Amino acid sequence: MARTVEAHWPGALSGLVVTRHGYEVPCERIEIVTAAHPVPDAAGLRAAERMLALVADLTADDLVLALFSGGGSALLPFPGDGLTLADEQGVNRALLKSGASIGEINCVRRHVSGIKGGRLAAACHPAPVLSLLMSDVPGDRATDIASGPTVADASTCADALEILRRYGIAHPAAMQELLASSRGESVKPGDSRLAGAEARVIMTPQRALEAAAGTARSMGLPAYILSDAIEGEARDVGKVLAALALQVAERNEPWHTPCVLLSGGETTVTVRGSGRGGRNVEFLLSLALSLDGHPRVHALAGDTDGVDGQEDIAGAVATPTTLARARALGLSPRAMLDDNDGHGFFGALGDSVITGPTLTNVNDFRAILID
Repeated sequence: MARTVEAHWPGALSGLVVTRHGYEVPCERIEIVTAAHPVPDAAGLRAAERMLALVADLTADDLVLALFSGGGSALLPFPGDGLTLADEQGVNRALLKSGASIGEINCVRRHVSGIKGGRLAAACHPAPVLSLLMSDVPGDRATDIASGPTVADASTCADALEILRRYGIAHPAAMQELLASSRGESVKPGDSRLAGAEARVIMTPQRALEAAAGTARSMGLPAYILSDAIEGEARDVGKVLAALALQVAERNEPWHTPCVLLSGGETTVTVRGSGRGGRNVEFLLSLALSLDGHPRVHALAGDTDGVDGQEDIAGAVATPTTLARARALGLSPRAMLDDNDGHGFFGALGDSVITGPTLTNVNDFRAILID
């Protein structure tokens, strides 16, 4: 995004962008730094501090162009009043394992941060702010893309506290006090500091699915987009989509074969085992178990940024022989699903999908081919 801006911006330009380690691209006028994802680190904190310093003395004659995509929540940590980076890291880790939806996770993030939830745009005041957003969240909500540093937020500290309670997330006393006192309140709609702020979503998961459908149809294969906003436990979504695939394969309902079913969104994994998690591989292993080796169904699932969970693995593929090959290796697919070890399962089969950095993020991508 930064490099594209440089290529098309004719006037004076300077700036700072933080991206995931290994995802940087060379730019001439915009400085690129890297930090950790999905758990924030000190490099991300330093980047956030520098960004706030860069916008501290702007005037109404300046223009701030803010570029945000998925991953920004982790890459731009800035602990709220009285909190530490370790506090943010701990709550992030717990939330990522809890099964909370991305909307719930980002609600907490917005209220324990000193830069998210509209605070960066407020810091830019009186300069106008134009945010260009690449969505990786169901519903393309601007407040959830990178936890909304430049957009107003209607959720409250009370909402964040309820989410922590609902999922049993241990958090420090300082965080409890910050939220209970409302000192962690985000910038609300109607705040005068955001009067000059505008946000535009320029890329969405739906557009990625439409492109995939177009490619399939150009090859003579009918393609159907189920949804770009599927949420819920990954293993439950796997069961549901397997049932739909079997209905198509066995009864030609609601579509005739051959065809491909496409979907996106962001499922969750409640990590109870010792595995490495990964919502796409958990979905795919559950799907494979429900299909039970059906001879006419193949599937692929992956995260469009090339990182499923905390692994540099985008996802995996499942075929009619997946379960048989696994059992021939002495693996128990059911036990590995119960252990949240989808990455270990597909890695042992050589069926992981490893793309490397894709330099984009429009959430999860799933394709089920029924021949």
